[in-house]
Amino acid sequence: MDSLDRLGPEDGAIRVPVPDREIVKTFVGVRKRTDEITTVLSPEDQQAQSMADASPAKWHRAHATWFFETFLLAPFLDGYEVFDETFVRQFNSYYEAFGERQYRPERGLITRPSAAIIDVYRAYVDDAMTTFLEKAQARDDWPTIRSLAWLGLNHEQQHQELLLTDILHLFSRNSLCPAYIEPTEDIISRTPAPELKWVDFEGGLVAIGHNGEEFAFDNEGPEHRVHLRPYRIASRLVTNGEWKAFIADGGYETASLWLSDGLAFIRENGIKSPLYWREIDGVWFAMTLNGLLEVDDAAPVAHVNFYEADAFARWAGKRLPSEAEWENAARRSGRPGRFLGDGDPRPKPSPTGREGLTQMFGDCWEWTGSAHVPYPGFEPRAGAIGEYNGKFMCNQMVLKGGSCATPPGHVRATYRNFFHPHHQWQFSGLRLTENG
Repeated sequence: MDSLDRLGPEDGAIRVPVPDREIVKTFVGVRKRTDEITTVLSPEDQQAQSMADASPAKWHRAHATWFFETFLLAPFLDGYEVFDETFVRQFNSYYEAFGERQYRPERGLITRPSAAIIDVYRAYVDDAMTTFLEKAQARDDWPTIRSLAWLGLNHEQQHQELLLTDILHLFSRNSLCPAYIEPTEDIISRTPAPELKWVDFEGGLVAIGHNGEEFAFDNEGPEHRVHLRPYRIASRLVTNGEWKAFIADGGYETASLWLSDGLAFIRENGIKSPLYWREIDGVWFAMTLNGLLEVDDAAPVAHVNFYEADAFARWAGKRLPSEAEWENAARRSGRPGRFLGDGDPRPKPSPTGREGLTQMFGDCWEWTGSAHVPYPGFEPRAGAIGEYNGKFMCNQMVLKGGSCATPPGHVRATYRNFFHPHHQWQFSGLRLTENG
């Protein structure tokens, strides 16, 4: 399978700011990338739902389309006829303002409409949206339309990443361990990971959060100031080889390393390694989008949850960075890692011979020690669109930086991803921090 071989890092990427005259081109590119991701999937692949937290590929494709139809075409385009009234319920995710919806763990039961009908639905909305965006730029309400269009495009990019993580989880449940895409690069690194070094930051009063210029999700702002004590942050992500040492040293059995909820979770679920790892004849393998591969010691560890990341940091005598510490450091990082389209979609080792921080963006989402709570002065947008982030500011932890499945141009230092502390199926890893 080679759908992603045709995608380069610039294909379907969002570049901000983009002149209004290029918004249609950007819309077409983002939509095309979604279709490229799912081209190699069979109708059966698109239908299956492997767990309650994941969604079928068909549903992702339909929901991203539903967003444009519901928030742009239906309210702003006179005479627009929705493709199918029943889709309002079937492909609504969590917007209470639109009424009842399909129970999330049962999205895989939506066998009708077919994947082929979703192809038609996407084409129908794409045709209407391109014409609409071309003509709407002369309207008085263009600023509102433009804002919603950018939100819709970034929303679809989020679902592109979720498509890949959900496909990986689905294929991991198949005893054949199928590859979504055959590897095009060396599977195992030929050199060890670069030495972990420390980069010092003075701290002090620093600006955190988005300043309101260009696009950002509402939970990224408002910009505010935070006082940081001096700290040091690791030059690279924690590697698989270092995680093997944690396992060998009894890390998963040492109760003193774990938060109470975390210890209960790993015991109840029998967790003794990162998600997708399996030991075969004394050798660790991991399920990847390239199929089942031997674990690469030099590559960043991925698919660990917050509890695991926190326990590893304790074992190493360090801690996870706060969100503010990470963001302050990332503003000075110019060495990104891998994003969607940069070769095989799996984390790769940090480049050797580089000074300073590496992989702050790309490769793996990085757990922080900060809860996803509103910034001072945060106010959700009015109406249904205000449900996008604000309602999830409880019981979830912040991750930063993006991953190898994140579309290029999608993340920035202020970007706040968030998941419950037990979630493992995202490309989530960690970077160590200590007090200065």
